[in-house]
Amino acid sequence: MTDPIETLRTRAQQEIDSGLLPSCQIAIARAGHIEHFEAFGEATVDTRYAVFSATKAFVASLAWILIGENQLSPDHLVTDYVPEFGTNGKDCITVEQVMLHTSGFPHAPLAPPDWNTREGRVNRFGKWKLNWEPGTSSEYHATSGHWVLAEIIDRVTGGDYRDLVEERITRPAGIERRVLGLDAADQEDIAELVNVGEPATPDELEEALGVRELPVTEVTPEALIALNSPEMRTVGIPGGGGVMRASDLALFYQAILHNRDGIWDPEVLRDATSRVRNELPDKWTGVSANRGLGVVIAGDDGLGFMRGFGKTSSARTFGHNGAGGQIAWADPESGISFAYTTNGLDEHVLRQERRGIALSSIAALA
Repeated sequence: MTDPIETLRTRAQQEIDSGLLPSCQIAIARAGHIEHFEAFGEATVDTRYAVFSATKAFVASLAWILIGENQLSPDHLVTDYVPEFGTNGKDCITVEQVMLHTSGFPHAPLAPPDWNTREGRVNRFGKWKLNWEPGTSSEYHATSGHWVLAEIIDRVTGGDYRDLVEERITRPAGIERRVLGLDAADQEDIAELVNVGEPATPDELEEALGVRELPVTEVTPEALIALNSPEMRTVGIPGGGGVMRASDLALFYQAILHNRDGIWDPEVLRDATSRVRNELPDKWTGVSANRGLGVVIAGDDGLGFMRGFGKTSSARTFGHNGAGGQIAWADPESGISFAYTTNGLDEHVLRQERRGIALSSIAALA
């Protein structure tokens, strides 16, 4: 019988050997511990990677803590916590809608220097306008929603979401180094991001997706590469600025699965990771979003692989992947958590997606 770990290693090595990707890491954990962690290519097991939107689950899980402490309610309006947000028709948006990507401002702009200070961020919130009526559609809010969630967290706690992620989540989970908002002196072993490959052709897109071009969003190759900047890593973008190893991602999801240190209220944790609150079709794929409160849930409709998971994990699998091919999920049925990180940002989105499905499908059998 083929050893799934060896199969996984071979699959991870494939793009390294072909010269497409400069490096990657894989990590599988179970029973609260890392069972396999390996680096490939120009990296070691100490190398850290930008994980982009895999960061979102960390910030969302901080909100879960506050919900369990009755400091935050998903049903409350954003303006209950950040009154300045309620301009241009945004006074009806709930915290839940922000966490489910149904809040209606996916294209709201926020960039340097505005995001460097609370004053700048809040001032920008007040200028944002809706792209569509809140609650009527599901469209990925790449960064805007989590900027609002981070501000809510800061208002509720009187602290800084970046410090709180470390103090209340990653340190208790056994992750030794800070993952969000890195000091300039703590950036020496981060893999430099590079764009690789060529974009899929219109014919390839049409054959696979039925469209000849993809929508233009803020997640561009240029925007992703900007995370090479030490200043950008220091900001700690709550929707995509996390920097860590694959093993750190896998341990985070083990902490969620087992909650041995009581980081989260068990009932809140169960609800956040298992109850689908957003079944609206994704605007671009037409597939049900299947979002829980800050994570994506695979679901039992056979389309979990289109939500960032493999084809062999259970319907209860949950997680949140990141741009450029980063993978992070946990399967409550098997107890496995899996993470894959790379600094090679493949511009061929179809190839990137197929790689992710293959890696996750193999890992789920480990």
